[in-house]
Amino acid sequence: MSARAGGIAATQRPPEASGRPMSAEERKVIFASSLGTVFEWYDFYIFGTLAAVVGKQFFAPLTPTAQFIMTLLAFAAGFAVRPFGALVFGRVGDMVGRKFTFLITITIMGTSTFLIGLLPGYASWGLAAPVILISLRLLQGLALGGEYGGAATYVAEHAPHGKRGAYTSWIQTTATVGLFMALLVILGTRTAVGEDAFANNGWWRLPFLLSFFLLLISVWIRLSLNESPAFLRMKAGGKASKAPLTDSFGRLSNLKIVVLSLLGATAGQAVVWYTGQFYALFFLTQSLKVEPATANLMIAASLLIGTPFFIVFGALSDKIGRKKIIMTGCLLAVLTYFPLFHALTHYANPALEAAQAAAPAVVVADPATCSVQFNPVGTAKFTSPCDIAKSTLATSAVLYTNEAAPPGSPAVVKIGDKTVSFVDIAASVQGDAAKQGAEFKKALAEAFKAAGYPAKADPAQINKPMVIAILTILVIYVTMVYGPIAAMLVELFPTRIRYTSMSLPYHIGNGWFGGFLPATSFAIVAATGNIYNGLWYPIIVAAMTFVIGTLFLPETKDRDIYAAD
Repeated sequence: MSARAGGIAATQRPPEASGRPMSAEERKVIFASSLGTVFEWYDFYIFGTLAAVVGKQFFAPLTPTAQFIMTLLAFAAGFAVRPFGALVFGRVGDMVGRKFTFLITITIMGTSTFLIGLLPGYASWGLAAPVILISLRLLQGLALGGEYGGAATYVAEHAPHGKRGAYTSWIQTTATVGLFMALLVILGTRTAVGEDAFANNGWWRLPFLLSFFLLLISVWIRLSLNESPAFLRMKAGGKASKAPLTDSFGRLSNLKIVVLSLLGATAGQAVVWYTGQFYALFFLTQSLKVEPATANLMIAASLLIGTPFFIVFGALSDKIGRKKIIMTGCLLAVLTYFPLFHALTHYANPALEAAQAAAPAVVVADPATCSVQFNPVGTAKFTSPCDIAKSTLATSAVLYTNEAAPPGSPAVVKIGDKTVSFVDIAASVQGDAAKQGAEFKKALAEAFKAAGYPAKADPAQINKPMVIAILTILVIYVTMVYGPIAAMLVELFPTRIRYTSMSLPYHIGNGWFGGFLPATSFAIVAATGNIYNGLWYPIIVAAMTFVIGTLFLPETKDRDIYAAD
């Protein structure tokens, strides 16, 4: 052991590289760190899973589409502040200790989630309800910004050299296991009380309220842990950073590694993660009109099948390298997302696929009368005939193209061989713009139905084994990019600034590039009229990471994480 750490007890020495089996203490470290992180992800993701229900409760005055967008943005708000949580708690973790910091983060997370379960809706508290809701989401994001870096660093610093990929891959399972647990609790509650009671009688609160008991379990387990041996060694040698933020981001040599790890690793990892799990769920329910309970069940099945591959790829990265596996996952996503999501349509809603092929829709209108219908604050009114047509088409999952008409031309929608003209509708409803718009929507809906467009996916026509197989492929891509990432980030930075340095690129990547994926992708879909165009966002980001990571990212699997202490 280094002379700098001569006073450290044997149990605090850097773990030796060997082929020995995992010790009881190491199993305890992995279990306690992973379980607490599972509970934090559960807390974080029940909000996103219940987006439609939460939107009705807290954004009641808005239209259904605006409710869903606002809830997605509230969900994304938690991701937006994750980098700030990484800065705050990363600094504490590098100065005070790993254990102390992730006790704080899990307490903030569990308490915030529990309070969301108690928060009255818009009908009772008015505008205060969504304001408090978003504030609690911000606290959740801050807490998660500090949790992941602490847990990953803590486990990696207990792992033997040559096994960090395998050990930290257990932490990588926690996000998926937390989502899986959230889906199971929500499905169980929905099944037990019925969909109507769940959405309207307050039973949707139960998954949030359960977080209080998960918090107690997590704190109790983590209190029994010892501090990281690497951190104790560093402190004993007097090498702790007095200014982790300055040392991490104020020095060009380290800042370059931070930026490279963001653009060449975590950004692509993030979009692959959120596409494979969250965007796939939203695509099934919002675009393909699969019943939420059925979609959740199929997502849960794919998670159950795919989750062990986190361990597989984490352990494999100890042998062949982190970089190869992460870059391969990004490349596969770039090459196969479009055919995989087209296949989801084919197997989940074949009637919709058939209608799109037989009766494609075209919106013919003066471009000056058409808006980009993305209004996150719900203040704008989209009342032009072009806007009404596009909104109706989008919410009905009708694939359409845009065709420019001469200035001043009335909006016309062509669906197969049928044409619906706003002028014809308006002529029959004189002087009442609201009623004209309603009649235009009704005429469009009738045209969709006549063309074979289904209002919902027919459960009898859903090929569930094939849908689950496709979802499992998407989850396996997630395990490829996510399984080795913690070990790689830990190995890129020295102990004295590791918590801070690794946390920021991870949470910018996952909080910003990944967290805003659902809202961004659905905005692209609404603007273009193509339900698959939202995939361009993750494809472009994953392609960027593949190029930058392949050319500039170093391989880290053989690095000695104590060498720079």
